[in-house]
Amino acid sequence: MSTPTSLRAALLNDLEELQRRQLYRRCRIVDSDESAAHAIVNGKRLVSFCSNDYLGLRNHPRMREAFVTAAKKYGVGSGSAHLIVGHSPEHHALQEELAAFLGRESALLFSTGYMANLGLVTALVQRGDEIFEDKLNHASLIDAARLSGAKTRRYAHNDITALEKRLANAGSGRPVILSDAVFSMDGDIADLPELARLADQYNATLMIDDAHGIGVLGKSGRGSVEHFSLAAQHIPIVMGTLGKALGCFGAFVAGDDVVIQTLVQKARSYIYTTASPPAVAAATRMALRLIDDEAWRRDHLDSLINRFRQGAQSLGLTLTESESAIQPLILGKPSAALAASDALYERGFLVSAIRPPTVPVDSARLRVTLSAAHNDEQIDELLDALMTVLPKVAA
Repeated sequence: MSTPTSLRAALLNDLEELQRRQLYRRCRIVDSDESAAHAIVNGKRLVSFCSNDYLGLRNHPRMREAFVTAAKKYGVGSGSAHLIVGHSPEHHALQEELAAFLGRESALLFSTGYMANLGLVTALVQRGDEIFEDKLNHASLIDAARLSGAKTRRYAHNDITALEKRLANAGSGRPVILSDAVFSMDGDIADLPELARLADQYNATLMIDDAHGIGVLGKSGRGSVEHFSLAAQHIPIVMGTLGKALGCFGAFVAGDDVVIQTLVQKARSYIYTTASPPAVAAATRMALRLIDDEAWRRDHLDSLINRFRQGAQSLGLTLTESESAIQPLILGKPSAALAASDALYERGFLVSAIRPPTVPVDSARLRVTLSAAHNDEQIDELLDALMTVLPKVAA
């Protein structure tokens, strides 16, 4: 049965409008390359500054070996949801190791980060509660707040004063503070000490999304909480993903036993979906070991971040206040971001153009992401290319 005529016409009109505004999205077909520093697109090998594989672990031989060994034992898929017959010894061990890694009582695996945030918020927050969240939170946190039925109050990005005013005027429902730890499009880090202070002062529950901090930030890679030298009681609930610095796939929530057991009972995106393959869990367990065994990767990444930022500053390029591997160059209009991305492609670099609604109107950008797989020469070559491309785009 084909799409009804009226719906089809409306959809076509919407698609044409997106194309006219240069907001239409297309999926690149990227061929395999063993290095996180490269990608093959349309047969062309490019230096990639798009990947979230911050530590360059995705193709690590020890992780591939762990994956293959587990796949031979358990097969390709998990076969079921966790609560039926999909929860393998690899899943169970990974949950215990994630909890230990972050110094928490328990952890629970989810199939994606989006599902983790939806499950977390909708299971713990209910109608009558009040959610306070940063305006630049990830879409999964925004959607989770909407689905929870709680009253949502958004505050200006990283504006602690604005948040405190809203908390001071909160109603009678339980207050909940939701925030990214590292903001995925700007790369800046939330003021977690102040968020923790306000949560304590106003008896609010603080939940953070540390998708872009786990494995990268902190002296030992434990994430944004360690970065600020905070304890578990300051940030009681943490969501993290396994497909970024850990180089695998999936996500988790870590907290105390009461929180995690409540999620097991109530988180619909955990209960009603197929578990990730055991082989993925096995590879992620290896990633946790590598974060400790190969600490040089974090040191090298930090060096690359500093090199890029200092080089950009010396060339007069304007960056956001980001200490992370995410280094955006805001160009304004979608046409400018697309033109810059295309010009870099021609020069052998893959850098994504990020446009609304992913980012606010008039803040389209190049989102440069750095990886421990990059080297100094590649950073310098990208800076040279940017100096050639950006003046032409601006003109």
